[in-house]
Amino acid sequence: MSLEEIVAMFLYTLAHHLKNRTIRSHFFRSGESVSRNFHRCLLAVLKLHTHLLKKPTPITEDCEVDRWKCFKNCLGALDGTHISVHVPSEDRARYRTRKGSIAMNVLGVCNPNLEFIYVQPGWEGSAHDGRVLRDAITRPNGLKVPQG
Repeated sequence: MSLEEIVAMFLYTLAHHLKNRTIRSHFFRSGESVSRNFHRCLLAVLKLHTHLLKKPTPITEDCEVDRWKCFKNCLGALDGTHISVHVPSEDRARYRTRKGSIAMNVLGVCNPNLEFIYVQPGWEGSAHDGRVLRDAITRPNGLKVPQG
């Protein structure tokens, strides 16, 4: 299997949140090949994380952007939002928001350049923002909040 095909399968799986069996039939490969090469690509990406991911820098005291002036020493901002979704009828009660729509509660964190640095989707619309934030902070690979 070529490197291009391995990377294409990896990115396609992540971008479309697909399972091994779907990728297997789409790329005409065995499930074992798909799984093995997905993990090989994932390990390569993790080894390159220092080159692929930027370390955030805090907002300085001499910041001239009005939007961020009052957030000195902060790394960014976070907020939750509700995104409309289609769910099976038996799950609708859990995803119903206090305003009656069917939605997913999503936590997003962005840096001063308005680039997302953390996104946690998947919570039902009835979940409180504090519960979603607590879950993001307590996950082993979740949102890391610097001390101090």
